[in-house]
Amino acid sequence: MKRVFKFIEKYFFIIILLAVAVALIYPNSFKWVLNTYNGINILNLLLSLVLFTMGTTLKADNFIRVFKRPKEIAIGISAQYIIMPLLALSLASLFNLDAALTAGLVLVGTVPGGTASDVITFLARGDLALSVSLTAVSTVISPILTPLITLILIGNQISFNPTEMFISIVEIVIIPIALGLLLNYKFPDFCEKLKDYLPALSSIVICLIIAGVIGANKQAIFSSSMIIILVVILQYCLAMLIGFVIGYLSGMNKKQIITIAIELAFQNSGLSTGLAKTHFSNLALATVPGALYSVWQNLAGSVIAYVLNKYHD
Repeated sequence: MKRVFKFIEKYFFIIILLAVAVALIYPNSFKWVLNTYNGINILNLLLSLVLFTMGTTLKADNFIRVFKRPKEIAIGISAQYIIMPLLALSLASLFNLDAALTAGLVLVGTVPGGTASDVITFLARGDLALSVSLTAVSTVISPILTPLITLILIGNQISFNPTEMFISIVEIVIIPIALGLLLNYKFPDFCEKLKDYLPALSSIVICLIIAGVIGANKQAIFSSSMIIILVVILQYCLAMLIGFVIGYLSGMNKKQIITIAIELAFQNSGLSTGLAKTHFSNLALATVPGALYSVWQNLAGSVIAYVLNKYHD
């Protein structure tokens, strides 16, 4: 069984592509992902599961490290919540995206870093401890910064309730992470054994979310596919490039530079998709940028990790 989970973890990007293919051919196959069950939003429930698994891998030291390495953490978090949102808004304006795609793209920019960044950092031989800490800290402060920055950037164009978004992030992100941390604190040996299975479980959940969104918006994606796909690819590639430049100009070492670049480019796109569906429900296409970003960041990230790994040799 462990070998199966390791296989899923290793070939995650291929599984994503297969899920997308199935969703495009049989769009109703994953329709249930966007439904509700007994009043519970299934998409948000799946996201909570991913964040819970993240919590079981964290320890207090991941947050204490903020005070041990303030420079790197401060630079990483500042870039995460300043550069990524502004980059998203700039691209949306440059390509004259409609309100729905703009909202979705901005959410991709304002959400915290994604957990996949830790895996890619490890594969690319970056600073894994720094990556984990940046992901943890950016996630914990996201209930405040994500709604606030989103409001500042698009609040005058698109109506939404930042307080409700704050509550959503607490429910989807903070509570599951806290429960995961508690489980890890009480049963560290058990959580250590879970580490062999949780990345693959998270991968499967992310695939389901992507397939659900892609399937539900199949026609709309085809009608505007080239533009939004181009924008998503640019958003990722520019973020990676800017991350390398920031790390270099800040005087960081090679491992730290790699980490900052990866952490900046990898977003919690699943969370952006969930927030878009919940808070921009009248804008169906708002979920599309997050789903496409998730596909691209994992595909491109695997290639980048391979190249950077070889660069070390």
